[in-house]
Amino acid sequence: MIIQNWSFQARTFSSLGMKRLSSSGGVSPPPVRRKVESTTTKTAVASFFTPISQKKPEKITWRIVNKSLIAGKYASGSGENAQTQPGKRRKVAAFDLDSTLIATASGNRFARDSSDWKWWNPKVPEKLKQLNVDGYQIIILSNQKKISIQTDLKAGRSESKSLSNFKEKALAVMRQLDIPLSIYAATQYDEYRKPRTGMWKEFLDDYDLDVDDRRVDLEESFFVGDAAGRPGDHSCVDRDFAANVSIRFYTPEEFFLDASPEQVIRQFDPKAYLDVDPDAPVVSTFSKSHPLELVIFCGSPGAGKSTFYWKYLKPSGYERVNQDILKTRQKCIKVAKDHLTAGHSVAVDNTNANTETRAYWVELAKEFQIPIRCIYFTSPPNLCRHNDAVRASNPSLVRPLVSPLLPRPSAQAT
Repeated sequence: MIIQNWSFQARTFSSLGMKRLSSSGGVSPPPVRRKVESTTTKTAVASFFTPISQKKPEKITWRIVNKSLIAGKYASGSGENAQTQPGKRRKVAAFDLDSTLIATASGNRFARDSSDWKWWNPKVPEKLKQLNVDGYQIIILSNQKKISIQTDLKAGRSESKSLSNFKEKALAVMRQLDIPLSIYAATQYDEYRKPRTGMWKEFLDDYDLDVDDRRVDLEESFFVGDAAGRPGDHSCVDRDFAANVSIRFYTPEEFFLDASPEQVIRQFDPKAYLDVDPDAPVVSTFSKSHPLELVIFCGSPGAGKSTFYWKYLKPSGYERVNQDILKTRQKCIKVAKDHLTAGHSVAVDNTNANTETRAYWVELAKEFQIPIRCIYFTSPPNLCRHNDAVRASNPSLVRPLVSPLLPRPSAQAT
């Protein structure tokens, strides 16, 4: 009787999800667990169990630049290499982080937590250590748009969980290398984000490499990254960044595995717009045809509207009306009326993207009984975005056209 009850219970438990018996009566073997390479070292374990009072100060210092850029500097016990001597040009080995130096240990596209990482290839750490021996200053430059640098007050944290995870992972990487290096992470769509050069400029300032007797050896320096414009790459920002700071570029496969260069697909190359024969005849683009008239521009930000005004319309006596300066349409119309009343032709340097906006200026022309013309700028979107980044990052080159970097849809923010 007891045996029969036990048998009944076993069948019942099996139907409720307990391990089933095979047809031969044996228990099915457990599923094979995938082996994940551990990045936890004995030193890290020992540090975890060491009392706080006995722990040595951390070798890394962190700071946030302009509420946007995360900067961390790791000082190993051996100190900085010989390249810090005044008068010597510094050789720089710069690297992207994700999919270049490290990959996720889980195999997921994005890391699950701060411990979900492994070296991109076993050759990575030994290669970086050799670069340090060879006198290179090693830096990591990474776009990290998923990191929030806002204080997480709701969770009672002094910093966000995403920022804490990034710091923990970066520190683990640096500890395993244990060589002098710095890491910079751009969290916003601004001057720090690759391919723009803000992170590079911050690095130069941090290491005093922007003074005459301490400069970067551009011929010997290089940048390694996976966003290289190859078929299947998510973008070309790493290759473009290297071009912007005038250093050589390698993919991780080329640098760590000695692979042959792959085909590059460039959706946009600004150099193509510079291949113009300076001796070629200039086509007349604009001429003043009436003593008093109203000219309105129509085109995307960065299409060249303001440059066109300063080059062609200003010398012809046109007064400029710009909403970026005047802030409201009502004020633009008032200023335009004042100029027209004084007998000066007016150029409306705004995007004027729709018929409703342009209708205000058509009515103004009717009010003054003067001709109105529209100049339509057809610059492609990639060129407009490039021009926008250039003028925001290099105000000294484009005065008086200085303007902040315009926001960009997150789907395009590589």
